Amino acid sequence: MTCATCAVRIERVLGRQEGVERASVNLAGASASVRISDEVDPADLTSAVDKIGYGLALHEGDEGRDIVTMYSEEEQLQRRRFWVALAFTAPAMILHLFGPHALWNSMTQGMLVTPVVFWAGLQYHRRALKQARVGAANMDTLISLGSLAAYFYSLAVLFTGGAVFFETAGMIITLITLGKVFEARAKGRASSAVHRLLELGATEATVVADSGERRVPVEQLIPGDLMVVRPGERIPTDGVVETGSSTVDESMLTGEPIPVSKTGDDEVVGGTVNQAGRLTVRATRVGADTTLASIIRMVEEAQSSKAPIQRLADVYSARFVAGVLLITLAVFGFWLFAGDSVGTAVRIAVSVVIIACPCALGLATPTAVMVGSGRGAELGILYKQAEVFERARQIETVLFDKTGTLTTGVMVPQSVETNEDRETFLRLVGSIEVASGHPIGIAVGLAADEEDVALAEPSELQTVSGLGVYGQVDGHAVVAGTRELIDERGLTGADGWTGLLDRAAAAGQTAFYAGWDGQVRGVVAVSDSVRPSAAAAVARLKALGIESELVTGDNQHTAAIVANQVGIEEVYAHATPESKAKRVAQLQEKGQVVAFFGDGVNDAPALTQADLGLAVGSGTGVAVEAGDIVLLRDDPRLAPVAVELAGDTLKTIKGNLIWAFLYNTVAIPVAAVGLLSPTIAAAAMAFSSVSVVLNALRLRRFEPFYLSLPSTHE
Repeated sequence: MTCATCAVRIERVLGRQEGVERASVNLAGASASVRISDEVDPADLTSAVDKIGYGLALHEGDEGRDIVTMYSEEEQLQRRRFWVALAFTAPAMILHLFGPHALWNSMTQGMLVTPVVFWAGLQYHRRALKQARVGAANMDTLISLGSLAAYFYSLAVLFTGGAVFFETAGMIITLITLGKVFEARAKGRASSAVHRLLELGATEATVVADSGERRVPVEQLIPGDLMVVRPGERIPTDGVVETGSSTVDESMLTGEPIPVSKTGDDEVVGGTVNQAGRLTVRATRVGADTTLASIIRMVEEAQSSKAPIQRLADVYSARFVAGVLLITLAVFGFWLFAGDSVGTAVRIAVSVVIIACPCALGLATPTAVMVGSGRGAELGILYKQAEVFERARQIETVLFDKTGTLTTGVMVPQSVETNEDRETFLRLVGSIEVASGHPIGIAVGLAADEEDVALAEPSELQTVSGLGVYGQVDGHAVVAGTRELIDERGLTGADGWTGLLDRAAAAGQTAFYAGWDGQVRGVVAVSDSVRPSAAAAVARLKALGIESELVTGDNQHTAAIVANQVGIEEVYAHATPESKAKRVAQLQEKGQVVAFFGDGVNDAPALTQADLGLAVGSGTGVAVEAGDIVLLRDDPRLAPVAVELAGDTLKTIKGNLIWAFLYNTVAIPVAAVGLLSPTIAAAAMAFSSVSVVLNALRLRRFEPFYLSLPSTHE
């Protein structure tokens, strides 16, 4: 594909095939994303595209398509063609400008330019011919017509003494080929994000087998394989640490440079780097199922999708080339009827044909999407579709879930008060709490562990949702939970502990009664700490003109304390999954564009209801599926960064489109009135394509706001 017209035609042909639900063609990415029913044979799609003069090859997701290599090879090929073309065109231009008006001079120019037009320019003529055979036209058609018109007109008047334009034909091919060199280089840089992600994967793994350790390609790994990862090596695939302890550099996944400690039963991600100790890892996900493969797939899908703003460009491009050809004929006829020579009419018509090539228009949106989504991936932000760039910049309010997003989601013990032996209290209460598996129970288990209290296995256990837990431990009937559960289980003495519960609640802690054998014996208080980066995230959103609101299932008092700590004024407490989604809908009914930031299963309805769902990637799979943007680490600051990067990307897209439209709108009339020579037109056309790609590349320099803030480590 060479221009927007190519992409639009292929997209329309694919979209018309039976069983195709959706087709999107990306000019800059040289790719098509097609959603098909099970009955469709991909070979039928290949055949349909072949019939209109293009080629289509199936891209298997686990093969890792390297588009950077493709563009590198294209750059080298076009560079060779350019230098050969320049070597012949330059002397022809010198003869034209400074040589005598003699037959030998014109003939020499013709001989010099012939290999330029028919060797270096063969690529354009060949593709134009393919299009002509199926009754279509594209950018190559315009280049081919322009250069051949100048060449054959010059050949026709060579012996009649008329003005020749051999140097024009040569310069058109030379300058456009130079533009192709820069364009291929720039597009390679624009698409380098996927290439860099592919390089992060390991190529081999050391597998522990009955016969000892052996090196195997990562493609041969299967779930359950035991791998040895030495210091300095990349972890071959996703897995769980069986033995050993080390620190692992997960910056490729999270963008966070601080290494993470790993020991037994901890999960590790393929592509991350083991830094210190020797680890033995059991493979859990391999091949296309790994985290890295999922990230690459998500980036590729975003880059191959289309932003709504591109539809206008597609409609314009679909009929553009045919319109240019009609304008060219009209211009040619006008200058002839105006009394000018055929040579003048040809020169002006050639200028119109060349200046009008819609390359910039086709590259304006996809290159910006490619660079923006690629830069996002480097920062730990995955945009699922190109349309997200438009929606993100329209956000007026962000609703935050509390647990696991603004807070760490990890309960820690704050106080243990009892009128019994402390070790006995922690053993009995800790045993049923830990056995319940609830985050609060885990916090009580931490308190017991800190005081070296051994826990027991309950002989009976019953969890009451939202109220607490009770069971049998060491022959005692133990109860831990709210006043409602304590009363229901018949325990007495709760009134004497009410003051402690009230003080804990005032401090934003979660406190509960605990006792056994019919008597309340003490109170335990735990809390979930606020993330240090949460306040900076809310402040940045406010600076962007975006309001924040806390929506949580926790009680009003605790929610208000957290909201005050991070700078949020609006609090919506006691929220169920359904009421979270309802709150989003209420704001939407008021005309607001709403984003929701969450990580749990209970956030999925709100993430889906919101105009923009921001899902934390370390959260549940349901939340990630429901979100429009996936954040690869638990850092609220990524929310404003995702919005800012989306805004910069959209601004770049609009700037590119405005430039491309203005270029064609202004350039064609200027050429039509004879103010542009074909040589200048060729240079301008080449520059227009390169300029939109270079403009998009500026997004690679986008830096998140928090890099300029004091360092905060959690």
